[in-house]
Amino acid sequence: MTQGFSFEVQATDGAARKGEITTPRGVIRTPAFMPVGTAATVKAMFVEDVRAAGADILLGNVYHLMLRPGAERIARLGGLHHFMRWPYPILTDSGGFQVMSLAKLRKLNEDGVTFQSHIDGSKHVLTPERSMEIQALLGSDIQMQFDECVRLPCSDAEAERAMRLSLRWAERSRKAFDSARGQAVFGIVQGGAVKSLRIESARALSEMDFHGLAIGGLAVGEPQEVMLEMLETVMPYLPANKPHYLMGVGTPDDIVKAVARGVDMFDCVMPTRAGRHGLAYTRFGKINLMNARHAEDSSPLDPESSCPAARNYSRAYLHHLFKAGEILGMMLLTQINVAYYQELMAGLRAAIEAKRLADFIIQTSEAWARGSQSGD
Repeated sequence: MTQGFSFEVQATDGAARKGEITTPRGVIRTPAFMPVGTAATVKAMFVEDVRAAGADILLGNVYHLMLRPGAERIARLGGLHHFMRWPYPILTDSGGFQVMSLAKLRKLNEDGVTFQSHIDGSKHVLTPERSMEIQALLGSDIQMQFDECVRLPCSDAEAERAMRLSLRWAERSRKAFDSARGQAVFGIVQGGAVKSLRIESARALSEMDFHGLAIGGLAVGEPQEVMLEMLETVMPYLPANKPHYLMGVGTPDDIVKAVARGVDMFDCVMPTRAGRHGLAYTRFGKINLMNARHAEDSSPLDPESSCPAARNYSRAYLHHLFKAGEILGMMLLTQINVAYYQELMAGLRAAIEAKRLADFIIQTSEAWARGSQSGD
């Protein structure tokens, strides 16, 4: 392990693990959910409130930050932690997924990807070496290899081509990683929905001495059962003494089922995006505050929540804010959602330690099912 970075499994319940990732900037309790701070901000939230909600680590995005304001500028201004006033751990993704999904006129070859910015059409080149350089300039604590992520469904041939290219890029990313400017670097398992490709990718990456391994290329259009099948396929081939990170996932149901299969880390834009569109995540399930049934409901979203916004503001007031187009509604609901996700992770950690994970998952699923049946 890089000096200052370590992972310890403290308790297990079946395949599920409760543990801690130690970094020079703080401890990350696992299973962990990382709020997404795409452009050096968790949208509609102060970082102090993100921390108060229980987050130990944030995710930053290479693609967006390299385009605006630029990695070199952030480095001159003291690095990403200082820039956004978040002194705790940050993981940066490699930019590969966003290049494939957002950029204009992409051209991919063995060296990397040439693309036009979705912001102003300017031309850029992203290679494994440049991605690692950008992440070093940002100063992130956990850096991700540069990879190619294909959307599902895709042909087996396409999944194999992208997986093998990602493995070659993984070798280059690992070599380019500067341990003096980052605590850890993770590899990314690819292979689409093909079991043999996933296993080959996991085995090869496990031999490259990454500090953790991520499962990429899921939550990109496939049914949940396919995602879970790929997890069950891959997990036996991941080093047990290193963190396992499922990228871009997801719903609370996805998370609890992935934790039960041995995943330690998650990220997703879902709680913040939903919060900006009037949708609350609570222990009762999803609640659509745009629904007229809330217009005269003076009860709070959840009187027992750890989040003050969920306890102190009525559903009627939150409904009014969204109907009136007030920014405060987006801010309050985003805070509520981020807090719920952190409460969910805390509940999972406690359940694993008590060896009651199966009961916790059943209770969570039943509560969400009742919420879904309520018409929200």
